[in-house]
Amino acid sequence: MSTPAADVTGLLIAWRQGDADALERLLPLVYTELHRLAHGRIRGEWAGQTLQTTALVHEAYVRLVDGTQVSWTNRAHFFAVCARLMRRILVDRARARQSQKRGGKARHVEFQDWLGRQPAKDAQMLALDEALTRLSAGEPRPAKVVELRYFGGLTIEETAAALGLGRETVVRDWQVARLWLLHELKGGSGRVHA
Repeated sequence: MSTPAADVTGLLIAWRQGDADALERLLPLVYTELHRLAHGRIRGEWAGQTLQTTALVHEAYVRLVDGTQVSWTNRAHFFAVCARLMRRILVDRARARQSQKRGGKARHVEFQDWLGRQPAKDAQMLALDEALTRLSAGEPRPAKVVELRYFGGLTIEETAAALGLGRETVVRDWQVARLWLLHELKGGSGRVHA
């Protein structure tokens, strides 16, 4: 991520304090990075995919503006919230498409074949979202690491900054979460051991 953190953080603070113009100045600074994150989530989708990268960025932006007031702490926090919004948008769209298809309850997912490498298809996206929700109930920190890395496209270092953690903690949480999710998505019902 190449935007100077001080610029983004300053605009986020100004926006939080009621400066409506700050949001207009913020978007050009973060748009390229948001577009890159969205592209990473949509890349590799099947031919019938109708959501384009720009549309995902715009929908996340609209939800961000229309949402409740967030107490922004810094640039990393902003991108973490955007990652969460993109996750919700993609999961909501996958649910809508699955509800229109037969066999929408299919659950078999080859997690290791796509986590962190390519975006999930509808059933995979929904299975991941459900498993991530279960992980979050027992171990919220590793679940946040997955959300930031997988849905937000953040690096280990960016994830550590967003969560206020050390690099090694993020690496460990990422490994634990991936193993737990792999087990869950293959039909297990395991516990997280961090």
